Amino acid sequence: MSIDAATFARLREIADELSQLPMKPRVEIGPQGLVMMMSATTPHGLTAIYLRRQLEQQAPDALVFTDTDMQDVELGRMRVPDLMVLPMDVIDSQPQDAVNPRDVELVVEVVSRSNPENDYRDKIADYSAMGIPLYLIVDPGRGTAQVMSEPNGTSYGKTRTYDYGQPIPVGRWLLATGDFPRYR
Repeated sequence: MSIDAATFARLREIADELSQLPMKPRVEIGPQGLVMMMSATTPHGLTAIYLRRQLEQQAPDALVFTDTDMQDVELGRMRVPDLMVLPMDVIDSQPQDAVNPRDVELVVEVVSRSNPENDYRDKIADYSAMGIPLYLIVDPGRGTAQVMSEPNGTSYGKTRTYDYGQPIPVGRWLLATGDFPRYR
């Protein structure tokens, strides 16, 4: 389900206004409208840091963004992935207000304890529709990671699941998971 351009523009204005509040909430635009995100917990934040370091070390020709807006106006979606990787050669062509999803090589989400269905259901559909070639979901609750590839517009054609402790091949990266913290 797409959100029409006028509704998306109004939702984007509201999201921008909300992000100026003193508590700096993360706001996304999903299929049903605005989605307010909770602050990250320590295991969530540590996992994102460990992943970012590995991605940066293995791909010096790319930049790893954190908490940066990515929007698809035609689809009517704005997401704020925990991490997203863009090749350096496309950085200068990015819009000022949000990253173009067509240029993103990889999106990573660390599953939220408070709203896991957002990462497992809504974002799978949105990232596939946006054409994101690789989506990595890391789940500190289950101690697993899923690599999704071959987006088909509504989902991903290929999914591989790994347990913490196993190396995770994701595109051109090989990620170590042995130090990832778990939710208690």
